[in-house]
Amino acid sequence: MAERCAVIGVGQTHYTSKRRDVSIAGLVREAALRALDDAGLTFADIDAVVIGKAPDLFEGIMMPEAYLADALGAAGKPMMRVHTAGSVGGSTALVGAGLIQGGVHDRVLVVAFEKQSESNATWALSTHLPFSSSLVVGAGGYFAPHIREYMRRTGAPEHIGALVAVKDRLNALKNPYAHLRIPGIDRKMVESTPMLWEPIRYLETCPSSDGACALVLSSERAVTGTPAWVHGAAMRSEPIFRAGRDTVNPQAGKDCAADVYQQAGVTDPRRQIDVAEVYVPFSWYEPMWLENLGFVAEGEGWKVTESGATALDGDTPWNASGGVLSSNPIGASGLIRFAEAALQVRGMAGEHQVDGARLALGHAYGGGAQFFAMWIVGRDRP
Repeated sequence: MAERCAVIGVGQTHYTSKRRDVSIAGLVREAALRALDDAGLTFADIDAVVIGKAPDLFEGIMMPEAYLADALGAAGKPMMRVHTAGSVGGSTALVGAGLIQGGVHDRVLVVAFEKQSESNATWALSTHLPFSSSLVVGAGGYFAPHIREYMRRTGAPEHIGALVAVKDRLNALKNPYAHLRIPGIDRKMVESTPMLWEPIRYLETCPSSDGACALVLSSERAVTGTPAWVHGAAMRSEPIFRAGRDTVNPQAGKDCAADVYQQAGVTDPRRQIDVAEVYVPFSWYEPMWLENLGFVAEGEGWKVTESGATALDGDTPWNASGGVLSSNPIGASGLIRFAEAALQVRGMAGEHQVDGARLALGHAYGGGAQFFAMWIVGRDRP
């Protein structure tokens, strides 16, 4: 039988455009020390370290984990690297949780990061000759056609994306770590910004952030402080190019959600999950993922978003922290979702705390919407 796993420490840096005051090593150490402090531990109490980030070509540093061992107290200890594109933060947490659940270690430090100020992710994602003929610029150019297809299928009106952008940025004003904090943001402001990739406007997309996030994971016998218990954890992937693939509503996402719900005993996610932190890098992905994750029926996602149900005071709060639309250190963005879910059920989310949250979903996706990682954490021990 698997060991129980709990989150006992969470650490985040303040997310911003440029952290010129620290190196990558300083950035990850800052998050790690905050997570250890939250757990009441030191590096000496950690058995192993799992680190994750997006592609090495972003910063141009190959195998960064090799030189970050000292900064993370991992000298002489097991350390491994995880990489699953944009979902890597979530996958990193799940690898760490697996080491606890498998009885391999009692305490694992999980860290993920990105220093986008030392890279150019948009152009790194825009392959060129001789590798391929570039038809898109950045991730937005790839996902915009999927969004347009969603709008065609469901009849969603054009203003839905702006509603999500406003809602998440208002939530970010309550989160001291958030990168984008835009007082007075409203639909008119969002709709006045330039169109980047139709239908995605400038304020309907995520920022480029520097930042790191860390978690301390523990077995039941090594728990300290207030734990968030892992009730379910799952990863799924699918080929980016295959006959009949539905890029609007990927099968891997549906399968991953079904697995994690079954583990956690969730049969009605909208009613049973108190708060969800979901990877939404472009605002239209909120209604799309509402459907993919089974919170609503196909074609109904945009209607739920428009109703205000996903707001902080709605019946199914999504991205109370401001989400990826407000902070996006790519390698860490998925781990931030998992960390924020844990903070909610620990009652430690500050101004963006959802009252009475006892069960929370953390979600990450990456690549061409082909990699998925999710967990459900709860206040009560499973």
